[in-house]
Amino acid sequence: MKKMITFTINGELRSVEVEPNDILLHILRDKLGVTSPKIGCERGDCGTCTILLNGKSVRSCLMLAVEADGQEIITVEGLSDDGLTPLQDAFIKHNSFQCGFCAPGMILAATELLEKNPHPTKGEVKEAIAGNLCRCTGYEPIIEAVLDVSSQSN
Repeated sequence: MKKMITFTINGELRSVEVEPNDILLHILRDKLGVTSPKIGCERGDCGTCTILLNGKSVRSCLMLAVEADGQEIITVEGLSDDGLTPLQDAFIKHNSFQCGFCAPGMILAATELLEKNPHPTKGEVKEAIAGNLCRCTGYEPIIEAVLDVSSQSN
């Protein structure tokens, strides 16, 4: 039995018809064309499908689409209307990604951290990104980028 759900994604009100067992990740990618949440492990282990749901990072592979009804979703595409955010610039500056597969999830996890705590310690950054796996960078450039942005904020 299909159901029409409506949510705000990246500032735009969207409605989509879903099955009760549809996974949010697949609805975002396949029906709405939002491709920054990646399909990785599909078990919530890797973090490549991370989105911000009402400001909190969640794994879209673990969430039913019907649970998003009435919610606000932000993906990397919706972080800024005019170019890259300072965090995205810092990721580039510090060469914080190589293949880029983990970058959207890492950036969203770090965005959530910096919203809550504009001046985190290295340990707090490590904890915030711990649920996001990266096979390319060794994590240090990612941590450096987040700390760089935090040192520039007031």
